[in-house]
Amino acid sequence: MFQAFLIKYGEIGIKGKNRHLFEEALMQQIRHALKDVDGEFEVTREQGRIYVEAAAELDYEEALERLQRVFGIVGICPVVIAEDKGFEKLAEDVIAYLKERYGGRPMTFKVQTRRARKDYPIPSMEVNAALGERILQAFPQMKVDVHQPELLLNVEIRKKINIYSDVIPGPGGMPVGTSGKGTLLLSGGIDSPVAGYMIAKRGVTVNAVYFHAPPYTSDRAKQKVVDLAKIVARYAGPITLKIVNFTEIQMYIYEKCPHEELTIIMRRYMMRIAEHFAKESASLGLITGESIGQVASQTMQSLAATDEVCRMPVYRPLIGFDKQEIIDVSERIGTYETSILPYEDCCTIFVAKHPVTKPNVKVIRRSEEKLKERIDEMVKTAIETAETVEVE
Repeated sequence: MFQAFLIKYGEIGIKGKNRHLFEEALMQQIRHALKDVDGEFEVTREQGRIYVEAAAELDYEEALERLQRVFGIVGICPVVIAEDKGFEKLAEDVIAYLKERYGGRPMTFKVQTRRARKDYPIPSMEVNAALGERILQAFPQMKVDVHQPELLLNVEIRKKINIYSDVIPGPGGMPVGTSGKGTLLLSGGIDSPVAGYMIAKRGVTVNAVYFHAPPYTSDRAKQKVVDLAKIVARYAGPITLKIVNFTEIQMYIYEKCPHEELTIIMRRYMMRIAEHFAKESASLGLITGESIGQVASQTMQSLAATDEVCRMPVYRPLIGFDKQEIIDVSERIGTYETSILPYEDCCTIFVAKHPVTKPNVKVIRRSEEKLKERIDEMVKTAIETAETVEVE
């Protein structure tokens, strides 16, 4: 029945003189999302509305699913677009729409007309009343209810006329690419993929770094992270994933440093390496999946000790979330089942039995002095030997 979608956006509408830039970015993301869906889509805009029209028969369900993953969209309306050939033709089109869409089944309804074209000869309220009368004549079993209708029939009078009754929620947020780039420290856990999703929802283009520790972590653990990146990429767009061999660095820290400081010192070196790749990709900050107090390495003191080695900002979209809230998002976006697969990553393999929860930065620095002899060369080797995976 439907060959077109009317796309509604939220925050973009208050961007003032820059609104057209955000609209263009959203249209670009829509085209990218639909590029391999049957239908040969044309994406256009007109007066605060974006239209997606298929030139041929479209895969409706697939197109709708893709649109529901495009940040910046708040509503997707499967729409019938009719030519303006006077009120009589409009009434015929509305009756035909209701007959095909609902089969004339008994329900309450309300007509809501928006007359964006002020040269249309009939005022909106009169269009509502006249269409309501025609609907009652065609479907006597239907009844008007202007307060809580089961069916809200929208009629938008523009250059053409839009007829629709469904508003399917989109993910909201801002179009990816409108807020710069960020580099995500991605692990195989539940939190970091959700952090990638959340930061992309604010318009940030995401790249990622994963720290691998063979033979202590398996190829299945690495593939798990690649699979998580693919799921996040459904929403965030293509991701460049750097896979860093972290084994030698971890073992050296394990050998030289107090075990209760192990997690903090490893995290500090992860941040140093991630920051290198972030600068290389022109990222404006690092992104992590930490939330305050969730584990020993995520106390306020631990986070401060970790951030101390970074020159660029560290963004933590989940900082105030509790675990169940994070799980809820991961289930909704489809990462949860992959995240709980039993393939450990380097962060969980080398956890101290009694990690320090309130690290003193001066003490941590003194411990890192014990690494001076070899650590810089190890970091250099880890960076130079990193594997690059382009994730679509």
